[in-house]
Amino acid sequence: MQRRRALATLAAGLAAPAVHAAEPITLRFTWWGGGERHQRTLKAIAAFEARHPGVKIKPEYMGTTGYLEKLTMQMVGGTEPDIMQINWAWLAMFSRHGDGFLDLNQQRAQLSLDQFADEEIRMGLVQGKLNGLPPSYSARVFVWNEASFARAGLALPRSWDELFAAGPVFRARLGEQAYPIDGEPYDMLLLAQAYVFQKYGTPYVHASGARVAMSPEALREWVDVYQRLVDTHVATPLRYRASLGGAEKPLEQQPDWVVGNWAGNYTWDTALRLRQSTLDAKQRLAIGEFLTLPGAKNSGMFGRPAMLYAVSKRSAHPEMAARFINYLLTDAEAARTLALSRGVPSAASAFRALDEAKMLPPLELAAYRQIKAQRDAGRIELPSPKFEDARFRKFMREIFERISYGKLDARQAAQRLLDDGNALLSRIK
Repeated sequence: MQRRRALATLAAGLAAPAVHAAEPITLRFTWWGGGERHQRTLKAIAAFEARHPGVKIKPEYMGTTGYLEKLTMQMVGGTEPDIMQINWAWLAMFSRHGDGFLDLNQQRAQLSLDQFADEEIRMGLVQGKLNGLPPSYSARVFVWNEASFARAGLALPRSWDELFAAGPVFRARLGEQAYPIDGEPYDMLLLAQAYVFQKYGTPYVHASGARVAMSPEALREWVDVYQRLVDTHVATPLRYRASLGGAEKPLEQQPDWVVGNWAGNYTWDTALRLRQSTLDAKQRLAIGEFLTLPGAKNSGMFGRPAMLYAVSKRSAHPEMAARFINYLLTDAEAARTLALSRGVPSAASAFRALDEAKMLPPLELAAYRQIKAQRDAGRIELPSPKFEDARFRKFMREIFERISYGKLDARQAAQRLLDDGNALLSRIK
């Protein structure tokens, strides 16, 4: 993928002289995240304020729980912050016609857009209006514990067949509670969807239409693959997982993951450091090959912008707001301060700054290169925003949970995924 670079921005990211505001300016900036993201973002804000005397960035940050609900109330009431970290899928919710946020095209002079690939910019467009820019792009990858597979006497899986064959081996050699892969319910349904996407060439939801794209045959196989992962002792059963503190308990908090009893995860590349952070000293992670069926019609890799920065259309200071997000996205000093707190940077200048500072760990870099190769080959389709709508995700989880608890058989589940899925998609605006 070609990155456009203009001579005018060869020095993008170099320390800039202080710019004094003509009058005091206060900009509100909201984001979600964990402790590291909060601390690094606060340091970046302080550095920006030092460069811009008279400008105050008021931070409004929290965890993920309740963030969307709070932002929705603010957007409806017209009290949203000047600068917002948003989920890419929320564009469909807040800006269906491109007029929910500021059109950043109006502030192009403040933005180093040449540091972004054309595709990165297109993902922030709504009906020709630039509603947001991505700090990073994220996709699902297979991460394996090499030590666990070595204890089982197996190489890391290179195909779906090898993954399915690993389940009985883990049980025989490592014990009944040892599994090749684990994940929260959403991880598992996405994993099964990847298989079906490769085989049939369609995701569950049509990329641009409000309808189910999978055929009845594909839907039935989605359910069958999900169940097969459990029946062959490949994936941790939902019932067992729920008994250990809840089905949604993060993997890195699971003792079986920490000691290597659970040996893999199908996860966002932005979560790799979190997954790695709790492992004991005997464990070692590696990015595996992206499992692909022979003759696959699609990679099946699920990817989209990790998040976007957007500016309120009501901001009294859109020029300074645009300058601030440009700083966060493209400035070299900001890149080193923020590090990987929002993923491997999309902007070329920010990526280069981290690369030169040797701040790209091998695991994240391996995932980044795998994802980039798939993107460059045009093998990752942008999903429908409706697929990640909170109501739709809840619907999918409930269907697959009912499968796990024996409350729906495969035929019933596939029919509900078709009929109820289409009905819900028609109601999501």
